Amino acid sequence: MKNYLLTLLLIVSSSVVGQTQVSEMLTEIAEAPSAERIEKDINKLVDFGTRHTLSDTVSETRGIGAARRWIKGEFDRISEACKGCLEVQYQSTLEPKNERRIIKDTYIVNVMAIQRGTVYPNSYVIMSGDIDSRVSDPNNFTDDSPGANDNASGMAGTIEAARVLSKYQFPVSIIYVGLSGEEQGLFGGKHLAQKAKKEGWDIIGVINNDMIGNYHGIDGVVDNTTFRVFSEAISMSLTEKERRAMRFYGGEVDGPSRQLARYIDKVTDEYMTNLDAIMIYRLDRFGRGGHHRPFNDEGFTGVRIMETHENYNRQHQDIREENGISYGDVIEGVDFDYAAKLTAVNALTLASLASAPEAPKNVSIGGAVEASARLQWDKSDDKGLLGYKVYWRKTTSSQWESSRFIGKKNSYVFKNLVIDNYLFGVASVGENGAESLIAFPYKLIPRN
Repeated sequence: MKNYLLTLLLIVSSSVVGQTQVSEMLTEIAEAPSAERIEKDINKLVDFGTRHTLSDTVSETRGIGAARRWIKGEFDRISEACKGCLEVQYQSTLEPKNERRIIKDTYIVNVMAIQRGTVYPNSYVIMSGDIDSRVSDPNNFTDDSPGANDNASGMAGTIEAARVLSKYQFPVSIIYVGLSGEEQGLFGGKHLAQKAKKEGWDIIGVINNDMIGNYHGIDGVVDNTTFRVFSEAISMSLTEKERRAMRFYGGEVDGPSRQLARYIDKVTDEYMTNLDAIMIYRLDRFGRGGHHRPFNDEGFTGVRIMETHENYNRQHQDIREENGISYGDVIEGVDFDYAAKLTAVNALTLASLASAPEAPKNVSIGGAVEASARLQWDKSDDKGLLGYKVYWRKTTSSQWESSRFIGKKNSYVFKNLVIDNYLFGVASVGENGAESLIAFPYKLIPRN
């Protein structure tokens, strides 16, 4: 009996130590992004004059070519500091001239740094920012286009996240990427998403950062305590059969990207102070697009993080003053402390997901005309798995309301909980305390 109790105590102690280590790491990460470094990087990107996708690629001081070489150089310096922990590379794709925004044959060049995972090197969480900028005329690639907030802020945040997270090792790989061609039609994201689909990448989630440095809204609201997370409702990878099943069983607001948005909200609540994630139940802003969409189009999980209150006078505008109003995306419109806070949210999410075991697979549900709801899923052979946590919420709730850790069982019965009135999910929990994304049940357990 004594030996049993001692063994149990050791197991519990080991679990608590692991969870404490991850919690301590995330607490450090929440405070690590530097507003000063982000300010320096945004100023450097602005100093290239224009980063229009079709701008100069030869100059060392002006144009998108100089900007992307500088970004690669920053990733190289970060890698040197962590003894080669980043695999830094370009991804270049020729985009032929078209009738709209590619008015000459143009190479779309992304800059990517991969921090390879120690256990799952071929599984990825991705953070992206956009390299390019534009003014009023989307085809004007010669005039000054500082793009300080749109989107030097997102690009600087991505570089800063690499600086912070490269000091740690994670089981899962992290990709930091500067995407090009966003303003011309989301080309950089399309090319990378298509490459990932063709090569069969296991992408856990993509966090696209587009405008994370302004909190003075054109609506007159000044608010540095919130940010928005845009997410699509359901995955484009669902079969038609699965889509039809949603009419009867639910799930129309519970796709993987929506779960990633909820995950970001949860991590923010746990580790950030005086900052709240506002979940927007839309793919993107009304009638507009961002660089997470190409990944969604290919069936990958992805969301967009950005400021809550935009200032349209500072987006896609020639630099000028009219009727006492200043136009143009200049450095004066960026708050570096706010950008650092949103960078911290990204870093926390990446670190948490990269530390977590694989999400449960083939989650199924049953319980029609029964007094209880039932969940089951595939067993995992992940050696770092502590067990599973089941979640449930009312059908009208935007966030998961209740949860219960159940150990390593791969099924669970919610006794006296009528399936009609709730939605359910399950997450994997590592011995280190890190949780996976919540998996929603899209399959049915056959009736007995």
